[in-house]
Amino acid sequence: MSIRTLDDLLAEGVSGRRVLVRADLNVPLDKQSGDITDDGRIRAVLPTLSALTGAGAKVVVCSHLGRPKGAPDPQFSLRPVAGRLGELLGAPVHFATDTVGESARSTVDALADGEVALLENLRFNSGETSKDDAERGAFADQLAAFGDAYVDDAFGAVHRKHASVHDVPARLPHVAGRLVLREVEVLSRLTGEPQRPYVVVLGGSKVSDKLAVIEALLPTVDRLLIGGGMCFTFLKAQGHEVGSSLLEEEMVETCRNLLERSEGKIMLPVDVVAADAFAPDAAHDTVPADGIPSKRVGLDIGPETVAGFAAALKGARTIFWNGPMGVFEMPAFAHGTRGIAETIAKTDAFTVVGGGDSAAAVRALGLDESSFGHISTGGGASLEYLEGKTLPGIAALEN
Repeated sequence: MSIRTLDDLLAEGVSGRRVLVRADLNVPLDKQSGDITDDGRIRAVLPTLSALTGAGAKVVVCSHLGRPKGAPDPQFSLRPVAGRLGELLGAPVHFATDTVGESARSTVDALADGEVALLENLRFNSGETSKDDAERGAFADQLAAFGDAYVDDAFGAVHRKHASVHDVPARLPHVAGRLVLREVEVLSRLTGEPQRPYVVVLGGSKVSDKLAVIEALLPTVDRLLIGGGMCFTFLKAQGHEVGSSLLEEEMVETCRNLLERSEGKIMLPVDVVAADAFAPDAAHDTVPADGIPSKRVGLDIGPETVAGFAAALKGARTIFWNGPMGVFEMPAFAHGTRGIAETIAKTDAFTVVGGGDSAAAVRALGLDESSFGHISTGGGASLEYLEGKTLPGIAALEN
């Protein structure tokens, strides 16, 4: 790729200059307290921000959080993020209560060298996500006015054609931040010539969400292990009854075709944990994957499946994992995800955790993040990269 990097920008000198940084601070918040429940994405951007503040830049950070409808919505405010970011940086972060309005302008104007400001949620302005080029461009003009240079360190958003990701780079000297550069370097190892055996573990709820990446991966992987809610559509394609488990009926024939074309590469669960209801305290037990009772719902892969998947993983040289094996948020149904994660962590392979719920599971289960080669911050972005799609944010940096 022909992308200029943060080091290129630092070499030119940033002291006293305003640098607009697009970060991905889309962290989960507790619905009751509003507290941040996982600050992984905030910590991921610290190397870029620390390098800029250390070099004397006036750093203006922008990000989205959640999916507000193009207007201010208090439940999606980035104010809690500003507090946590300040704690991690060891210095106050000035918070603007709007995106490009009076508060943003005065906050940015007041920045001293080496200080950081965070603008309010970009998606409070409809121009951020607009499909109309003119509306999006007008918002990009306002954002670009806050910087003398632009750094994209929001890998989790590079697959979106949004103003702050796609349009602002055309208006300012632009570089890739430390995180984006690392993400692209890691994922390019998976799409180039990965060391073999190359094993991919896919989970999550829907086959339709992962169909494109399955199609892209099948010719290149040695084994493809499928768990999570999506496995039940594959089991149905094999002719098994799945009870009241999650099922995409319209995808059954597609799954049947994938199994026929996989040349034995696809591994499915041989047992599952089936419960009376989708609830943390529901009665449950382990049943064969081809014998799920009619009124039960599968919420995790079973111990035999964990053992089988682990055997396939132990000899791997390259592993990519995206999607939990069960409803890991409920302790009774977290054993499958924990078992697979712990197995991956103990291998000698080059391991990549593909963001989203997988990254959240690693942290929620208390696993050592350093045991994995790389934990991506972008679930959707990492999948689209592996599919071979052009990512708007990356393309904008290359121009």
